[in-house]
Amino acid sequence: MKRPVPYLIYEPHSMCGVAIMPILTIPDDILKEAGLTEHEALVEFACRLFDAGKLTLWSAAKLAELNRGAMEDALLERRISIYRPTRSDLAEDIATLDYLRI
Repeated sequence: MKRPVPYLIYEPHSMCGVAIMPILTIPDDILKEAGLTEHEALVEFACRLFDAGKLTLWSAAKLAELNRGAMEDALLERRISIYRPTRSDLAEDIATLDYLRI
């Protein structure tokens, strides 16, 4: 039996003023094979989208129905870095260390 997991994956489309929201359906046998509940699959999906740079931390947390702290924990359990400094962030840090002579 297929159960719909009614979460937005894409922006809703509008047809005659009515929002159409896509639904991701994960068959029970696939969830069973993966050893995941529906919620665990949703958290896994959100973590992977965050890791791929497709979702922000907050968007991933909303998709996974978690608060920020729980989302951070889920990412850490999967060894997915929460903070992703850019080259400019690192350059600023180095400049600050040089300025402070550390």
